[in-house]
Amino acid sequence: MLYLALLLLAAGLTLIVRRLRGNAGFRFATLTRSLLTVLGLLAGLSTAAYVVEPYEVAVPTTLGRVGGTWQPGLHLKSPLTEVTAFSTRPRDLNLTGNDTVEVRSSEGGVLYADLTVKWAIDPQHTRALYQLAGSSDAVQQGLVLPDSREIVRNVFAKHTGVEGYSSQREAIGTEIAELVTDRLAPRGILVTAVNLRNVRPSDSLQHAIDQKIQQDQATAQAQAAVLTAKAEAEKRKIDADSTAAANAAIAGSLNDKILMSQCIEAFKAAAEKNPVYASPCGSTGTPVIVDGTKR
Repeated sequence: MLYLALLLLAAGLTLIVRRLRGNAGFRFATLTRSLLTVLGLLAGLSTAAYVVEPYEVAVPTTLGRVGGTWQPGLHLKSPLTEVTAFSTRPRDLNLTGNDTVEVRSSEGGVLYADLTVKWAIDPQHTRALYQLAGSSDAVQQGLVLPDSREIVRNVFAKHTGVEGYSSQREAIGTEIAELVTDRLAPRGILVTAVNLRNVRPSDSLQHAIDQKIQQDQATAQAQAAVLTAKAEAEKRKIDADSTAAANAAIAGSLNDKILMSQCIEAFKAAAEKNPVYASPCGSTGTPVIVDGTKR
């Protein structure tokens, strides 16, 4: 539109200069009226044309009636038409600092979540978004922001403080991204990424988390001691059972003949140093005399 206005202005000035050259007695008043005529023409043309930039789409409104979406390019309009432009470039909703989301865990502990929602307007839904919100800023403040906050709080409420702070943080971020995308897509808002940047526990929750960690460590140590004691008791029982089984096997295999034979062998060995040795042997008490001098 600027180029068109400059072109018309140059044309008007050229005509005026030609008239001045052709008529030396051209009066100042006539020149003034000509200039005003050109400026009025330019002003009228400026109200009848609108240029949508390459990174925008626009919605015209005439006397309360919403028109179709304008794509990038030059568009003619009536002076009564108002045009609202929507940027199609991606935008960042940063929920940090004063906008940090305060959430509660399933145990009631307070955490603070910092995240960034990257979103953009779907050009096909611009007219509906205009009727729903009115502008790009209103879309962010009235749709993206409250829905994102609600989803973040709901997801963290399903997890404990320790899970939200450390162990399940990645899974929580993935779930938030999926839910925000699914919530905003039907409204014509394209979510390209949701980054859960930081999660901080409150002072009271941090104290509770530290106590729980200490308790878990103490419990783990106690459980380990119990398992060790059980293992040692089981080992002693196995050793005792083995010894008892061995003794029972030995006792069952011994009889009078075996005992007599072993006793005789023992006395023979003893008779090597004692020429004459007499002793009862066997369960019957029968004395056995071994003369070591005889072979």
